[in-house]
Amino acid sequence: MAEAHKSVVKDTVHLPNEPFTETEMLEQWLKYAQRMEDKGFRIIASLLTINDPILDGTTIIHELPNESSKIDFEKEKPEILGYLRGKLHNHDLTITVKVNETLVVKRAFTNQDKYNRLVEINPNLELLKKMFDLDV
Repeated sequence: MAEAHKSVVKDTVHLPNEPFTETEMLEQWLKYAQRMEDKGFRIIASLLTINDPILDGTTIIHELPNESSKIDFEKEKPEILGYLRGKLHNHDLTITVKVNETLVVKRAFTNQDKYNRLVEINPNLELLKKMFDLDV
């Protein structure tokens, strides 16, 4: 029996471990979120885009606002990992989910709030407003 075990040679599988940047990871993360949105899985798409994940080595740290969203995310995590590992060619990749109860999603509700948010993004809007004497 010992001879039979010696004759069996196990093939070691070397999975790719190519380095990647946080920008490349974010690009693939958002592409996956868009795929989920296109398929009609809006909850998982919103969980993916609620904030930008942070890359720490080969660990992606993603913060979610509550425990129930973490549970929903954990169900989808194997598919997300498979997609990212394939696209980034790195099978050492892992995802860590943190719950941050104080995470506040900023949403613009009034026209003034929306305008202020757009001015934050592009300050030239204020110039246009003054130039054409526009109201909010």
